[in-house]
Amino acid sequence: MSKIRSEHVFTSESVSEGHPDKVCDQISDAILDACLMQDPASRVACETLTTTNLIVISGEITTNAKVNWQEVALDAVRKIGYDKHGVGFCADDAKVMVCIHKQSADISQGVTEGEGLFKEQGAGDQGMMFGYASNETPALMPATIYYAHKLVEEFARLRKSDPEKYRYLRPDAKSQVSIRYKDGRPVAVETVVLSHQHTPDMPSEWLDALVREVTEKVIPGELLSEDVKYFVNPTGRFEIGGPHGDTGLTGRKIIVDTYGGVGSHGGGAFSGKDPSKVDRSAAYMCRYIAKNVVAAGLADKCEVQVAYAIGVADPLSVNVDTYGTGKISNDQLEAVIRKVFCMKPASIVEQLQLKHPGDGWCYQDTAAYGHFGRPDFPWEKLNKVEELKAAAAGC
Repeated sequence: MSKIRSEHVFTSESVSEGHPDKVCDQISDAILDACLMQDPASRVACETLTTTNLIVISGEITTNAKVNWQEVALDAVRKIGYDKHGVGFCADDAKVMVCIHKQSADISQGVTEGEGLFKEQGAGDQGMMFGYASNETPALMPATIYYAHKLVEEFARLRKSDPEKYRYLRPDAKSQVSIRYKDGRPVAVETVVLSHQHTPDMPSEWLDALVREVTEKVIPGELLSEDVKYFVNPTGRFEIGGPHGDTGLTGRKIIVDTYGGVGSHGGGAFSGKDPSKVDRSAAYMCRYIAKNVVAAGLADKCEVQVAYAIGVADPLSVNVDTYGTGKISNDQLEAVIRKVFCMKPASIVEQLQLKHPGDGWCYQDTAAYGHFGRPDFPWEKLNKVEELKAAAAGC
């Protein structure tokens, strides 16, 4: 069983929607949304690469949807804010190369109900997936990644809400937050790092002041003090950014997408994958389970792991770790979870309605500022709390 250290400093980073890898994640998920909107049975495994005024879309897509891949990609780029000529990456200047083919029949037969060895929808691949929750923030997310997301998210909101006032800001940005913990609880922010792409005429002191203003807005005052160290654009300037400054690729920010390095990670990326891929859907399910466990008061921290074999519906294993904070034993909690939740791939998709984005959420929205911790996503619902409490009462 994992132990909680009495005192330590932990750090997590986030990146903005204009980061080159996040641009690719959003394009891949925009394509997934476009396919599912017309054909919920679409099988999508879409990878995107971006560099100076070039977008390459590749992967395996089997769908009856009629999608203009180029239009979807450029609309996603425009929504992010890459809409100005002369900066190396612009929706009106970029070329789009499309290299897509259908899903392998070998994979398809394992994940299509009525086909394959078991005649039941199996997992789209082998692997292990993790979900995590902690009661240290209102969203039941680790504090370091939660506030790192909030910083870059607020900068993006300001940039888009008042383009004239925040005219110096361009879309690419990264944040990093270090927090001191005592007895497993966050007690003080030690360091805030913010690197933000900007226009050539931005005064450095303008961004310094804005970083402090935004930090005080998104991080609770009880975690801040005069001793917080700030590092703002530590190299001095950040004018060349986005895919012009660094090639982007789908799936390279898996720690930003999840829990900021807290807990474990199975290694699979999320964006561009339809929910038959358990890399994505089972990770969402594990978060759903862990969050409801913590909200039910059965643990202060909870990590859930599942593992699958390709083409097989039942998970090979389920493991629960409450880091010594559980109100019942991990073995008992595992039994409770198995009683309340079905973790077969088809059931996951049905419970979370993963083939039908809409009603306030879409996959493109998940592809920046984290897949977890925002209430609009169905895997963030706390609708199993009472059922968990009732099941645990008999332990």
